[in-house]
Amino acid sequence: MGLKPIRYTGTQAEDFSKVLRQRVNNYFKERNISKHANGQMYLKTVGMLCLYWVPFALMLTLSLPSWAGILLWLAMGIGLAGIGLSIMHDANHGAYSQSPTVNKWVGYTLLMCGGSDLNWRIQHNLLHHTYTNVHGHDEDISPVPILRFSPDAKRLGIHRFQHLYAWFFYGLMTFMWITSKDFTQAIRYHKKDLLKSQHTTLAKHILFLIIFKVIYLSVYIGLPIYLTDMSVWLILGGFFLMHFVAGFILGIVFQPAHVVPVSNYPVPDPTGNVDADWAVSQMLNTANFARKSKLLSWYVGGLNYQIEHHLFPSICHIHYRNISEIVKETAEEFGLPYYDYPTFYGAILEHGRMLYNLGHFDNAKPIHA
Repeated sequence: MGLKPIRYTGTQAEDFSKVLRQRVNNYFKERNISKHANGQMYLKTVGMLCLYWVPFALMLTLSLPSWAGILLWLAMGIGLAGIGLSIMHDANHGAYSQSPTVNKWVGYTLLMCGGSDLNWRIQHNLLHHTYTNVHGHDEDISPVPILRFSPDAKRLGIHRFQHLYAWFFYGLMTFMWITSKDFTQAIRYHKKDLLKSQHTTLAKHILFLIIFKVIYLSVYIGLPIYLTDMSVWLILGGFFLMHFVAGFILGIVFQPAHVVPVSNYPVPDPTGNVDADWAVSQMLNTANFARKSKLLSWYVGGLNYQIEHHLFPSICHIHYRNISEIVKETAEEFGLPYYDYPTFYGAILEHGRMLYNLGHFDNAKPIHA
């Protein structure tokens, strides 16, 4: 059973995408700069990889007290999230380099973090970016049943408390990737004929997952057990802590961009049509935050500029700050919203408010929807 097609047929601000794309293209053309990575991005790549690998190398080579080992695992979690946000993300969007081969190999950094780059491209590039906030298509708003991220999903009694417990489940995100989620996704994508888009079969993909997860666990659990004098329980606890930190960071960066009170959650009609142009739908379902925070933007790979990322996923994130004013001005010119929370803290509060709304009300859509 394939994925039911969705078509964006609305005519609101129908020239918005065309005009905006032309203006952004002119920005790069007039300055004679590439849309891809530059020296600054290469330096960040080295830095993020070191944040993940250096603590691990210290752990394997030095005799450290337990508290120091825990701090190293924590640092690795920050590095793991940084690799996903700042390196892998761009590469698997084809934004890191003009060379598909370079993007492919840089995208493999997800494998050394325990995840599947192939599954990620299907879930994120194909489903999330194409069908942003469309229930039943965008898997980013279809998490485990204990969480309700869409007003079109069934509301359960326990959801009344999700604004309190959701944050813990965010911490389990990458841990679920390395254990069960990659396998269940592979089977689901096979049933929906989505593995074909990545030129593989279910058998090949499952075999690949098993091999690389065995390698991953052998390196990041097996080597510390074999080479260090840390207890097995400390190693397993530190490994879990690393993934919990990484998952929590990823959760609080990605969710405030879409699961917020201003999102309108488009609903296709019975024929599969959405009454919005694709680019307009992105503006109605995406929010930026903390655009003035250069440090936060550096660490999260420019994903506090989610609007720019959704409209131009093939542009390296180092350019988002500069093109954001073009996007904002063009949106205002066409009468479209440009949702922008001034601070990261404010965006997280709004996400928490949306979790509360979704947990307490069947219809949690904004008034303008």
